[in-house]
Amino acid sequence: MLTINVAVLLAVIVVLRLRRRTEVRSRRDERLTVVTVLALGVLLAPTPVGQGILHILGEPVGGVAQASR
Repeated sequence: MLTINVAVLLAVIVVLRLRRRTEVRSRRDERLTVVTVLALGVLLAPTPVGQGILHILGEPVGGVAQASR
């Protein structure tokens, strides 16, 4: 039996939706893309991959925050 990881499926959907040209997108289409990306973010956040992304992005943000003090 084939099992499909929901996060992988959403990532594929996001990539396919973002490949479309901007001029052809309606507001409804853009909203659906945003909702799909947010759902993907919620699914990835608690995983080790999500934590790694948070750590990688957190380092430069922390450096900028310290530099501004």
